[in-house]
Amino acid sequence: MSEEDLKSSQHENKVPGRTVGFFVMSAIIVFVAIWMSIQGNDRALTDLSEQSKLENYSVSLPSELRLPNLPLLGFVEVEAGEFLMGSNPLLDRLAYENERWSSRQRQGEVYLPSFFISRYETTIAQFGVYADEVDLDIRQINLVGSPDLAAYNVTWSDAVGYASWLDSKLRSSPRTPERLKAILEGGGRVTLPSEAEWEKAARSTDGRIFPWGSQPTSDFANFNATEVYSVGSKPCDECAYGLSDMAGNVWEFTRSPLQDYPYDPVDDLDNLSEDALWVMRGGSFADGINNVRAAVRGAVDPGVRSKTIGFRVVISSAP
Repeated sequence: MSEEDLKSSQHENKVPGRTVGFFVMSAIIVFVAIWMSIQGNDRALTDLSEQSKLENYSVSLPSELRLPNLPLLGFVEVEAGEFLMGSNPLLDRLAYENERWSSRQRQGEVYLPSFFISRYETTIAQFGVYADEVDLDIRQINLVGSPDLAAYNVTWSDAVGYASWLDSKLRSSPRTPERLKAILEGGGRVTLPSEAEWEKAARSTDGRIFPWGSQPTSDFANFNATEVYSVGSKPCDECAYGLSDMAGNVWEFTRSPLQDYPYDPVDDLDNLSEDALWVMRGGSFADGINNVRAAVRGAVDPGVRSKTIGFRVVISSAP
């Protein structure tokens, strides 16, 4: 074989080797690219799954308990501090005598620690979840109507039972907002408001006569009417703390037994008895303007059921 033929033969033998190496390298690159793509997709799917979990985490508790899908499940903070309780007939000509603070003064200052109150009255839907768990047939107590109506025909004991049940639910759920969880773990509890907490939430610290101010109006309240309304049917940005239905719709139970002023929270514990009448506040749809004032005080036997009586709850650290 000539030298020229030998070179040609060697060149022909080298080309296939280079070709094989090129294809092997290409296959490795393609494999690595596919593997990285799969890993990236897995991470993306994991991220989407985690995002989905977070979204479900934020909405499932309101759905489960029928609570408002709002920050803090619809609870609104009322800051610690003093407020003016009771009525001065020189400013409020509709005032009743049982709103008088003492024989020497018409109104008194009361200090309250901070608490959180529900923006809305407890609804039929919310009470219904509780009733199902404790085998209370709401049809037997004639609690019927749209789920977002304020719950009515409930007794004071029913309301206390609901509050205790909700307290347990919020303590045990991993989906309870951290701020509420911290309050509960720090000594707070879900309960009915004391009448002092209720009045401060209704009138704030400026001594207003109605939750919206000092002038009577039906723009923000359901009164002089014939039926219970859905909660929040008459929004009231002007109302203290933006709360709804603190005047009219249904009277609201408190955890305070009826007693003469001056108010002292310790008396709420000292004056308990089997025949205690429990203070209710705010008036109802069936009442006139005089009974939907922020300072008005009603009272009822704990076993009474009425279409004009319901409740809302607070998270409170007070006794």
